[in-house]
Amino acid sequence: MSEVLDQLLELSHRIGLADRMAILGEGNVSGRLSDEQFLIKASGTELGTLTAKQLVEVNSAPILDGLTAGDTGDEEIEKLLLASRVNLDALKPSVETLFHAWLLKLPDVSFIGHTHPICVNQILCSPRAKEFAENRLFPDQIVYCGAESVLVPYVDPGIILAAKIAEMVTAFIDRRNTFPKTILLENHGLIALGKTSKQVEAALLMAEKSAQVFVGATTAGGPNFLPQKQVDRIASRSDEHYRQRMIESA
Repeated sequence: MSEVLDQLLELSHRIGLADRMAILGEGNVSGRLSDEQFLIKASGTELGTLTAKQLVEVNSAPILDGLTAGDTGDEEIEKLLLASRVNLDALKPSVETLFHAWLLKLPDVSFIGHTHPICVNQILCSPRAKEFAENRLFPDQIVYCGAESVLVPYVDPGIILAAKIAEMVTAFIDRRNTFPKTILLENHGLIALGKTSKQVEAALLMAEKSAQVFVGATTAGGPNFLPQKQVDRIASRSDEHYRQRMIESA
């Protein structure tokens, strides 16, 4: 547990203090401890100053069971979150624990980061969100954010959002035979998934850079996207993935 906790604190501090990624109580991080339990940021705490006591150990089973119940009221969701804590004296987990629990059950997903980056949200609050999610501008965006992102339409945070993410990620996996590295939530923010905390950090930072390039290219008469043939080629290049592993081990 201590290793996952330390990695989550480092991830939280790095993305919480990064320019344009999150302010105040925005965003959250989580890390898998086992098939039954994971750690997640407590509700209302700040990424940049997160402490060990503000990471809550929760049981996956009650959360996943709650997702099958469909839409419920705020009081029922709060009871579910409080009941999921391993230590009942711990702080209340984030309401977004619901989608973290489902995503952490995916193979090869051990860490998750969720932020509200300024440039990413400029696009997600515009009519061009689908265009940004489905296309790629430069090679590193493909390597770190994936050849395509899942785009989830805006729904209220809680069980409805978790269910919608599950639906759309499942459809993505069925179509592309791999889990997405990045998920875009319209009018809300960004989720990154990875085997390691470094993968998550890289995806979050590169997604925000990609959004800045997209917004800038739009004002200059573009953007000019990479052809799909080139996107697929870069996504499979061994040298690009070697470089990714080097960055993650630094």
